[in-house]
Amino acid sequence: MCRTESQAREALRRIGLVMDRLGLKLHPEKTRLVDLRRGRKSFAFLACTIRKKRSIQRNPRAYYMQRWPSPRAMQRIRHRVHELTDARQSGKDVKRIIAELNPVLRGWGNYFRTGNAERKFNQLDSYVFTRLAHWMLRRGGQRVARVEKWSRERFFGMGLYQLRGTVCYPAQATLRRSSLSRVQENCTHGLKGDSWKRTDAESAPR
Repeated sequence: MCRTESQAREALRRIGLVMDRLGLKLHPEKTRLVDLRRGRKSFAFLACTIRKKRSIQRNPRAYYMQRWPSPRAMQRIRHRVHELTDARQSGKDVKRIIAELNPVLRGWGNYFRTGNAERKFNQLDSYVFTRLAHWMLRRGGQRVARVEKWSRERFFGMGLYQLRGTVCYPAQATLRRSSLSRVQENCTHGLKGDSWKRTDAESAPR
């Protein structure tokens, strides 16, 4: 937010003074100065990695602020998908597994879809397909040749939620009231299948 390192250090000092008057302190392990110029460094905030990157479509010489799911966020969603497709679920029908996966994927995707998450979304789609294919192989001891017939399109045809193609940049994103916070205080990031919904008043045509 500052043009020079000296300005940033002065801003940090003043923030510390204000916090002291309020009886608060900056967390020493979560507070640091980051040089974002020309994509040199990045930082994680609210499960997003924030970094400046060049944009070939807009201007290859300029750097623009971008954000996408952080490594920790990717690890958490993979862990959740693994839980829903592990050996303990082998007695269920594949359609039920998909029904349990969908709200998790949709909620997680809604949280990150207004950023630059296309590559991460594609990676997660591939991971979900791999987990389902392994689940089919493990379920009932099916032969590999039979499992190979389960393509991505077949799973999607059975209703599996696909993250690819759902990225919506801020200018295209659904409008929300400015007085409402984008992120809930508990910061579950959709891992429980939660997703925000517009009210009837917000969704009505204007």
